[in-house]
Amino acid sequence: MTRHPDDADSDDADSSDTDPDDGTAERGADDLLRSPPDERSVPELLRFGVVNVDKPAGPSSHQLSAWVRDAINETLAALDPDGAPIEGVAHAGTLDPKVTGCLPTLTGDATRAAQVFLEGSKEYVSVLELHGPPPADFRDVVAEFEAEIYQKPPRKSAVTRRLRTRTVHDLDVLEVDDRQALLRIRCESGTYVRKLCHDIGLATGVGAHMGHLRRTATDPFDDRDLHPLQDLVDGLAWAEAGDDALLREVVRPAEDALVHLPSVTIAPSAARNVATGAPVYAPGVIDADPISEREESDDAADADEPPLVACHTPDGAAVCLGRLVGDPDAESGVVVSLERVLV
Repeated sequence: MTRHPDDADSDDADSSDTDPDDGTAERGADDLLRSPPDERSVPELLRFGVVNVDKPAGPSSHQLSAWVRDAINETLAALDPDGAPIEGVAHAGTLDPKVTGCLPTLTGDATRAAQVFLEGSKEYVSVLELHGPPPADFRDVVAEFEAEIYQKPPRKSAVTRRLRTRTVHDLDVLEVDDRQALLRIRCESGTYVRKLCHDIGLATGVGAHMGHLRRTATDPFDDRDLHPLQDLVDGLAWAEAGDDALLREVVRPAEDALVHLPSVTIAPSAARNVATGAPVYAPGVIDADPISEREESDDAADADEPPLVACHTPDGAAVCLGRLVGDPDAESGVVVSLERVLV
């Protein structure tokens, strides 16, 4: 997985301080599957979890990820000294050091699922700093940007600087005070809010730049269950002392990061085959979400690409991410092609 530097408000790809393999190497069919999400021990939770971190202003996303990794490994060394430390964590898109807010962070083996954060929307609240008095039609001008827009990544971005489109689903002017406007933006992953603010300034005729920026949601997480890093540190300390209640509130099973994806339930025997790299075949499918009836994501990188789905065992444990390439009700054939093995 490619690591991206801390661009101003870029989230084109999820960033990790490690480059985990897809989990298929040297796996045997007799390996035990992961236990149900609500029955995992603290070490199991820490090795396959997600924390909805409230990123403060100051540290980079990469620094915060390293702190999360190191804090977890200290507790794992105390609670499970014979077990392996986690190699890294992966967060839901880089935020500039000055930007605050929602930074869901996957731990340990869950880093393999980081691509799920590209499948949903992100939401921000931003202060638009106008360079002159707002024109009389300011709100109408802003409303024009609630659409599919063209953007070229900034020069300091780690991605290729080519013109591309991104969709702004909702763009609301919450308040205007003199030369400042408070905006709420719900947009496709990979949208550069700094560039959006600049373009709005050009359209108004007075110029503008982005002031404070806070991310309030990254599907499927939002700011209703954010936790500062201190909550994680306190939860880990209490868990080492024998009280894991706070930790289980802060660190959730990694399956919680997959709830916005269509789900395919597969038999344990099929899951063991997936662990060795086999796709999901029709006889192994127990149930599947009615994909055709779900709202199609506006954030898909390629509209012709089959939908990304999460496969689970009947007890709710995640098995893999893959593309739905066949009919779940069929008698034979491949139903899900693998992208990332999670067991």
